[in-house]
Amino acid sequence: MTIIKRLDTFMLQRFLPLLAMTFFICLFIVLMQFLWRYLDDLVGKGLSISVVGELFFYAALTMVPTALPLAVLLASLMTFGNLGERFELTAMKAAGISLIRIMRPIIIFMVFLGIGAFFFQNNVLPYAQTKMYTLLFSMRQKSPEIEIPERTFYDQIPGMNLYIEKKDPESGMLYDMILYDVTKGFDNSRIILADSARLSFTEDKTHLFLKLYHGAMFENLRDQSIGRNAAKNMPFRRESFPNKEIYIKFDANFNRMDDSVMRNQYVGKNVSELRISIDSLRREVDRLGNMYGSELTRYPYFSLPYDSRLAQDEAKGIMDIDSVFANPPSQARTYINLAITKAKRRQQEYEYKTLVLKEQSKLMRRHDIELQRRFTLSVACLVFFFVGAPLGAIIKKGGLGTPLVISVFLFIVYFIFDNMGFKMSRDGKMYVWEGIWLSTAVMLPLGIFVTYKAVGDSAVFNVDAYAALFNRLRGKRPKRSLTVKEVVITEVDPHVALGMIGSVDVNGKDMRKMTNDINTLVDYLSNSRDHRVIQLLNKLPFKATRRTLPVIRETLAALRQCLDQSES
Repeated sequence: MTIIKRLDTFMLQRFLPLLAMTFFICLFIVLMQFLWRYLDDLVGKGLSISVVGELFFYAALTMVPTALPLAVLLASLMTFGNLGERFELTAMKAAGISLIRIMRPIIIFMVFLGIGAFFFQNNVLPYAQTKMYTLLFSMRQKSPEIEIPERTFYDQIPGMNLYIEKKDPESGMLYDMILYDVTKGFDNSRIILADSARLSFTEDKTHLFLKLYHGAMFENLRDQSIGRNAAKNMPFRRESFPNKEIYIKFDANFNRMDDSVMRNQYVGKNVSELRISIDSLRREVDRLGNMYGSELTRYPYFSLPYDSRLAQDEAKGIMDIDSVFANPPSQARTYINLAITKAKRRQQEYEYKTLVLKEQSKLMRRHDIELQRRFTLSVACLVFFFVGAPLGAIIKKGGLGTPLVISVFLFIVYFIFDNMGFKMSRDGKMYVWEGIWLSTAVMLPLGIFVTYKAVGDSAVFNVDAYAALFNRLRGKRPKRSLTVKEVVITEVDPHVALGMIGSVDVNGKDMRKMTNDINTLVDYLSNSRDHRVIQLLNKLPFKATRRTLPVIRETLAALRQCLDQSES
């Protein structure tokens, strides 16, 4: 019992530090991907360190479902690869401990980890996603920092374009400035020229304060109520000034959005809330579908009812196409245009209703996707462990090199199927549960296969075995490669060899017995010093079949002749 407890402690001590290390490495990698994805929303906004740090904290929490399965796969590969490389796994098996028993403490830990992952997905992840997306949308709405370049038009101030020839970084003065102001419309635009200027914010950071020195202003005075072609000449006003002050509306504060809006979305709901929302959306989709369907059957189309049989009967007294064309051409054309207009209007009406119904169905599927994803992380961790641990025991390679390559390859396969299943579920091309569980269904057979092979100590990565299988599929049989031995311990007796050849029943139907007899003969004659005998033995197949019987008969006859000559 003490040895077993020590084994359990030993396995956990080997696995847990590697899991923690690989988890933080994987989390850092996916966070870098998040940074590159939203880099344009963060750079140049003048955000404080606390706001950026808060965003990355919540982003790290939302990336746990991506980083944790990869960390489990990599840690299990490294743990059992190290044990195999140091022959510790071999020693445990030699002591009569099976691989499943060696894995048992980690399996128990993975079960608890899966339970914890479910509660994380259900309670922590909705809150983190709500906070993260709220911060992202707030950052996108924040105005960028004012950083005016030289000799380039700057258009980040709404309704204005600003050009400066040069600026003094120390004093903040702007020289040879041109300002195009179109906030009141292009027809009432104004142009301001100034020798120098200074730009600053008001104390509440809601307006820009522009102090101009020695310049002129040109402003259009066209009345917006007058048409563009009402007057050929456009009146304008010119003003020269030694100095002038302008206030420009520009909110530079970071205004955080209310997260209640995002909290009501599918990313901010737990399992119970998602189920309630799905039921409500399903009832709404059914209600809309029934309502639109009943409208099609209730309301006539061009005074014809929905039922085609009734339409044929009523068409005799309601619609007479020939009578339409019997009218004057202008009147007939009017009837036809009215019919086309009515048909297009009805088409647009039902296209809009179809769009509304599709949007409701898509929203219901997005809620169902989030509901299914509350459970996939727990199962994915278990599946990846049963893929990584047996693979590590089979390949017997520790460290970070080979396990990292295998982990990345397997995770890419998992990610491709996961992304494909998500998109097909979102677009309604697959059932939601089929698409979301597709990646797990792909990895589960692999986990079962490698676990079965590892428990049975099968050589999964034996290249020779796969080469022989490939040759058999191509119809190419393996050949023997015997050579004359330099040292022979047991000499070949030709009389005994001839008796063994005679015992091979080449006319019998028991191919298994014939194969055993041939292999026994080859083992005995492989000690022969006669090169001709060795060459003939190489012609004998490894397995006797009806197709190889002619070769076996011919080779045995040649062997018998060779041995008769050596005996005489």
